[in-house]
Amino acid sequence: MNLNGMNRHDLKPGIKVLIVLKKDQRSGRLTEGVVKNILTKSSSHPHGIKVRLVSGEIGRVKEILG
Repeated sequence: MNLNGMNRHDLKPGIKVLIVLKKDQRSGRLTEGVVKNILTKSSSHPHGIKVRLVSGEIGRVKEILG
């Protein structure tokens, strides 16, 4: 699959993604997790769609794993 997370229609709850947390934006460190819900209302975002993971962490999607 290997999609970037800029388009809302590529995402849905239950999909595995790599996100960058707010605190990791400088380092670019990615966190893997499963989407619980999508927080960005617009259809796309240049920095990635913001999601909440099942773990409760919130960040912008950088890669969709499937």
